Amino acid sequence: MTLLTELALISGRIVTILPLLLATTLLMGKRSIGEVPIFDFLIIITLASVTGADIADPTVSHLHTAFAIVAIGFFQKIVARLVIKKRKFGKWITFEPTVVIKDGKIIFGNLESIRYSIDNVLQMLRQKNIFAIEDVDIAIIEANGQISVKQRPERTSPTMDDLGLQTTKNRISYPVIIEGIMQGEVLKDLQITEEELRQELQKKGVFRLESVFLCTMNQAKELHLAYTERDERIERIQH
Repeated sequence: MTLLTELALISGRIVTILPLLLATTLLMGKRSIGEVPIFDFLIIITLASVTGADIADPTVSHLHTAFAIVAIGFFQKIVARLVIKKRKFGKWITFEPTVVIKDGKIIFGNLESIRYSIDNVLQMLRQKNIFAIEDVDIAIIEANGQISVKQRPERTSPTMDDLGLQTTKNRISYPVIIEGIMQGEVLKDLQITEEELRQELQKKGVFRLESVFLCTMNQAKELHLAYTERDERIERIQH
């Protein structure tokens, strides 16, 4: 095989394999390119390796590469469905959100457990325009490695609630029921018993935990409910 023939073969592979890679990525869904959790990160690396080897090496079977890309895409989609339906399984294959700052104080044990340095956290805070740890009410390292931050109310600029003499202190909501199961540790932190929660649910006409997909509660004991019944309508953004 001459050099010119090999270059033409590589060009042909690029033209045929990239559309297949695009179609597979679209099949995998937005989750695979948006948050990039650890499992999806590994899938992306694998796809890149398979595609790169196919494009650069004319001796690699093009058909085998195409099959591998499609198989990897379907495997990721199956795992993504399991993550949605089986929360425990999702915890096994990804990182859990970790609180690293609470009430303006660094939780060093949590930082060590996720292998983050204080410099990492300070840099991420600066990217959120926060330059003092004591200004932070709570900071959480999410499963995708990004940081979510809530500043202390007195450290933020006045809001409409502030001008109306209302505070946003109780606006943090905590999940007390996930897929019909009470979260005991969260209830303990909120200083509420399971029986008290059941009474609050009954006031809202909820008598079966199985009907609750997600229930959150803030420190003012205000509930927000999402039910297991799904709305099948899909609102699409046109482009």
